[in-house]
Amino acid sequence: MTGWLAGLALQVAALAVFVCMDTLLKLLTAHYAVPQLMWARFLFSLIAVALLFRLTMGRLPWRSRAPWLQAWRSMMLACANLMFSSALPHLPLTDATAIGFASPLLTVALAAVWLGERVGWRRWLGVGIGLAGVLLALRPPFLTGAEPPHWAAILPLGSASAFAVYQILTRRLAAIDDPRTTILHTGFAGAVVTSLVQPLVWTWPPLGDWGLLVMLGLLGALGHGLLVLAYARAPVSLLAPLSYTQLVWATLSGVLVFGDWPDRWTLMGAAIIAAGGILVALPDRR
Repeated sequence: MTGWLAGLALQVAALAVFVCMDTLLKLLTAHYAVPQLMWARFLFSLIAVALLFRLTMGRLPWRSRAPWLQAWRSMMLACANLMFSSALPHLPLTDATAIGFASPLLTVALAAVWLGERVGWRRWLGVGIGLAGVLLALRPPFLTGAEPPHWAAILPLGSASAFAVYQILTRRLAAIDDPRTTILHTGFAGAVVTSLVQPLVWTWPPLGDWGLLVMLGLLGALGHGLLVLAYARAPVSLLAPLSYTQLVWATLSGVLVFGDWPDRWTLMGAAIIAAGGILVALPDRR
């Protein structure tokens, strides 16, 4: 149980770091193409992790027992980040985060089907309620009478699907590789792929912006490092519902940094999502 509590604390810390990274990303999308920001996020993250391990271990724990699984995991993270970041210029941070909360719900379902984790009827009910909340946050006209959602609202849903697979692969690799190996591999595929497209999107940053681009990588490395350590200590189905705490930080960031106050549909959808998350978080009982 102590290990599970440590996993819960690491998960909450990782989510707070991710909101800081998303806030910085949204600010920078006004000046740079998303693929260039993803390049900085993955490349500097990889460099930071490699330097840390080199200094503390004297070597890089690169060798994996499942290299293709590591590459797949890294690509899923790159796809999730690319889709979510592409939505940020068009959607408030709170809206994008709320829609993206389909991810922990999908993670619970995948944990049951793929990893064989025990998920009882209460958690399945929570998954269904949470997905209904995601639908409400999308503001479908037939349900809310509101204007049709922006086309970019589909991007956080795609990001949620890719991130759910990423979380499942993280949990699976926890039983195969050393967590430090998984942390090192996290940004590798994303750094390689985004480097290939830079000639098409590159804008040379002024000196001051280089520090912000490096910060993207550092925040990404810290957040996913904490995530890997959390999944090494607790089941996915227990950790996934904690993702809802990210909405609190995203709302505060949206209001304080961008002046974006969430409307009633976002708040109602988030409340329903949180209710579903609470049901998922409750332990199954006979």
